Amino acid sequence: MTLINESHDSLPYIDYEPSAHARANAEKLISAELSPDHASSLHSSIPAFPEPQFSPLMQQELERKAAGLPLTGGIDLSRYEAPEPPARKTDAEGNSTPDLDEWRRTLQKAYTASSHLSMRHENLALLEENGKNAWLIGNSQLEDILRGIEKELAETKEAAETVNKQRKIAQESSKGELIGLEESWKRGVGAILDVELASEGLRMQILEQRLRS
Repeated sequence: MTLINESHDSLPYIDYEPSAHARANAEKLISAELSPDHASSLHSSIPAFPEPQFSPLMQQELERKAAGLPLTGGIDLSRYEAPEPPARKTDAEGNSTPDLDEWRRTLQKAYTASSHLSMRHENLALLEENGKNAWLIGNSQLEDILRGIEKELAETKEAAETVNKQRKIAQESSKGELIGLEESWKRGVGAILDVELASEGLRMQILEQRLRS
């Protein structure tokens, strides 16, 4: 079955609303033309959707979301937290001495945390200095885009209203002519039926006369 490319314009401004019986008959005729699986299958002229191709990491994340599992891994933020001082080691004699290796690792973590806080302080200072202007400029750009979209929407609505008004005027101006043509068609069909009835009656009379003779 191929797609229908023809367009049939209706006459909504002068046509009468179809009755429930007429609508039911029309829907029955439409259903008879449709395939049994039209509601669940694509039309033959519509190409099939391409198979999605995700990276292994993206596929793993999709499977995690589908299974409802919590997010694991990612960035370890604990390295940016201020570490606690390490505990002192106690030897067999009960003497307490500092663990130099543990202190070295603790100092490395403290340096990482200090660098992180310094970068955050610098970024916050830059945001305090330039963030307001960037925010105002971004809002102004968004407002310009919004005004353009609203203007385009208003022009589209106005164009649609103009087309509908023109269609209404054209249909209402042709209403009298259409009604006259419909009445002429009805009279023509009635005259043809009258002629056919008269011809059939005449034929029956001829047959009866032939049977009598």
